[in-house]
Amino acid sequence: MIRVLLVDDSPIALHILQRLLSRSADIQVAGTASNGREALDLLPALNPDVICTDLHMPVMDGLEFTRAVMNKYPRPILVLSISVEPGSSNVFRLLEAGAVDFYPKPLAILDADQEKLARDLASKIRVLAGVQVFRRTGKATGIAGLPATPSLRPRAPVRIVAIGASTGGPLALREILSHLPVSFPVPVVCVQHIGEGFLAEMVAWLGEASPLPVRVAAQGEVPRAGVIYFAPGDAHLELDDGGRFDLTATPPCGGHRPSVTVTLSAVAQRFGAAAVGVLLTGMGRDGADGMAEIAAAGGVTIAQDEASSVVYGMPREAVALGAAQQVLPLRQIGPALAALAGCSSADATTGRRAAT
Repeated sequence: MIRVLLVDDSPIALHILQRLLSRSADIQVAGTASNGREALDLLPALNPDVICTDLHMPVMDGLEFTRAVMNKYPRPILVLSISVEPGSSNVFRLLEAGAVDFYPKPLAILDADQEKLARDLASKIRVLAGVQVFRRTGKATGIAGLPATPSLRPRAPVRIVAIGASTGGPLALREILSHLPVSFPVPVVCVQHIGEGFLAEMVAWLGEASPLPVRVAAQGEVPRAGVIYFAPGDAHLELDDGGRFDLTATPPCGGHRPSVTVTLSAVAQRFGAAAVGVLLTGMGRDGADGMAEIAAAGGVTIAQDEASSVVYGMPREAVALGAAQQVLPLRQIGPALAALAGCSSADATTGRRAAT
C-alpha cells in the first residue's frame, strides 16, 4: 500500500483527488493539509511514501514546503498545480528544490477527464513510491572535497559526448553541465525524456548553470565544439553521412521519441572510438543498447551509480548488459568528461566558477 499525503488549499480539489486515488487499490490517502505548514506538522506522524502538493497556497506555498521537506523529512514529491504548465519557470525551480515530478492540474478540475486524471496520477504516484530522494540543506557544496575522478583512457581523441537521462535527469544534467569548462573542446548531445512543451524552459534553466551555450538541435546543423545540444520534443536526434543533425519522425524506440538509444547508436556509427556515451538516472532501459554500441565501437561509456540516481533503472540496465565501462557517482561525471576531452584541472575550475 502506497501512503499519500495531499496538500492543497482548495477543499474541492482535495475531495476530487481523494476520490480519484480511491480507485486504485494499492494507493491510500494517509492525510490531507490545506497548506505547507500544516502538512509539515503532519509529516512525522503520517509518514507518507509520496507527497502530492499544490504550488500556490497561503501560509507556506509549495516551493517553500518542498524545500522544508527535503531538508527535514526527504521523500518523493509530486507537484500538482495549474502553475506547472509548459512555458512556466516554476517547474524547474521546484525540481531544483527537490520535487521529483510534476503534473499540470486542470484549471477546471470538475470538468476534466476524470478517468484519465485518475490513471495519470496513480501511475506517477506508483513511480514516485520507488524513487530515491536526497536531503537538501540549501547550502552550497562548493568544489572542495570532490572525490578523485578515476582515470579513463579513450582509445582515440574524443570528438563528441552523448548523454541520456529520464526521471531525475534535469538536476543530474545541471550538475554535470556546470562542471564542463568554457574551453570544452567537443560538442555534447543530450536526450532527456520530459513532458511535451517543457523542453524550451528546461534548456533555458540548464543554460543558467552551464558556462557553455545550451540549445535545441536544429535539422541539418553541424554539431559545434563547446555547444550543448538537446533532442527536440518529438523527434529522434540522429546524424547524417555528413555529420549533420538529422531529426527524424521514425516510430518510437522502446516507447520513446526522442530515444536515447537511437541517438547513442547514431553517435557510435558516426564517431566510433572517438565517442563518449553517458547514461543517467531514469526509468526503463532506454539507452542501454545504444551504450553497448558505443562500447563495441571502441568508445568510452559511463553510467551513473545507484547511490546518486533518483531512479536506478536506465543505468542499471546498461551495467547488466555489460555496456557501462565505468560506473561513477554523479559528482564525478562532469570532471571525468572534462578529463576525457583533454581539459586541464585549471580549465575545469574555470568552468565551475563561470557557472556559479
